[in-house]
Amino acid sequence: MEHIWAPWRIEYIQMDKSGGCFLCEKPGQDDDTTNCILYRGTKNFVILNTYPYNPGHLLIAPYRHLSSLEKLTAEELHDHYDIVSRSISVLRKIFNPAGFNIGMNIGKIAGAGLAGHVHTHIVPRWQGDTNCMTVVSDIRVVPEALAETYQKLTGKF
Repeated sequence: MEHIWAPWRIEYIQMDKSGGCFLCEKPGQDDDTTNCILYRGTKNFVILNTYPYNPGHLLIAPYRHLSSLEKLTAEELHDHYDIVSRSISVLRKIFNPAGFNIGMNIGKIAGAGLAGHVHTHIVPRWQGDTNCMTVVSDIRVVPEALAETYQKLTGKF
């Protein structure tokens, strides 16, 4: 069995999350660049993960604060997966990854860092995208700054 280690994410895991839901707060603000929002659909939006596993790690989330996929309306669900599909196309064009990890963690026990607001992760993957730094030093080298990733993806949706 292979394992994906992400020790750099401990900063997110341990941070105080009592202030509210960032997936509810950020779309309500006007500064998409600061908030890393790449696309606003009718029922869902695309935001860069600020604690990415790889460059281009996206989150697709509904505007409504819902804890599970089955709580979405048919319209929200359709919009959600249309945006997932569009996001894959954009990431292929801009980053040319060898593959993707796409998924949801529904519930804290399933690994959801934000269990109250359902969202889909899209993580572009490349051959050898992990290296010895992660294994021997608990350090993850993400080869691109978040602002650079945002610039590459802005306006592509």
